[in-house]
Parts: sequence; structure tokens; C-alpha cells
Amino acid sequence: MNYHNITKEDMLNGDGLRTVLWVAGCNHKCKGCQNPITWDEKSGLPFDQEAEDELFEALKVPSISGITFSGGDPLFPNNRSEIFRLIKKIKSELPEKTVWLYTGYSWEDICDLDGIKDIDVLIDGEFVQKLNDNNLHWVGSSNQRVIDVKKSTKDNVVLHE
Repeated sequence: MNYHNITKEDMLNGDGLRTVLWVAGCNHKCKGCQNPITWDEKSGLPFDQEAEDELFEALKVPSISGITFSGGDPLFPNNRSEIFRLIKKIKSELPEKTVWLYTGYSWEDICDLDGIKDIDVLIDGEFVQKLNDNNLHWVGSSNQRVIDVKKSTKDNVVLHE
């Protein structure tokens, strides 16, 4: 898996102060995407042990609420195993940290993936430029949903804001 950046102390991509991992690879290629440079899975840098160490050091800061995975698409097929490995490690070593993940896939298409239940909040759906609404919280277009994964998987109903 490749990545473009690790943002520290981010307040725009989830609740609280967060660390954001911006991964490479996306097959949605949404018109009006704010990060088209991340579409190519070979772009950016390899996510190696040094990058992982940097990510975990940033997450260990007490004021950081958790991690947000964005991109690109963290659930781009070639990213999934590494993303779910990282989530499992975060939940094991830093259980107080929340995990948010942005994906262009719909909840209904990914809800059965192994590891999906370890995510706290998932923002689903492709960005649709004609539905862009800057007044919405956490999403770019009105078709996207902010999903409480724990409640949605427990009740077998998609619960979102």
C-alpha cells in the first residue's frame, strides 16, 4: 500500500483532534474530487515500517481522539488487508482511540468485509459534485452518509447522522 501523507492534529476529518492517513488508490474517480492525485495506487510513498511508526507516534499523543483513514480510498481492493491490519493493531494497542474511515463504496457493498466492525464511524458513498453541499458535516455531498458502524452492525440497520 502507498500513502501520500500523515496529517497530525487534524480537525476537519472526523470528531475531535485526529491523525489522518491519506492512502493512494481509488477506482471511483469522482468528478470534482479534492484529491485526484491519490487515485493512482502507485503514487505517493510505500507505507513501510517507518511510516507505521510515525503514524503510531502521532496517535499516542493524549490529545488525539483517533485516526481517520482517507485518500484515495482506504477500501480500494489492494489497500484493504493493510488497512484492516492497521485498524486491528490500533484497537489492540490504543483501544481508547476512535477509527473513522472515508470510502466511496456504499455501506451495503462493504458491510460484510472482515474487519469492518472494528471501524467506529464510516463515511460512505462516492462524492457527487451536483450534490455538493458545504453546509453538511463530515461529508462533501448529500448522498454520503456518516454511519455509526457499531450500532449499524448490532441492529442490522444503517444508522447515520
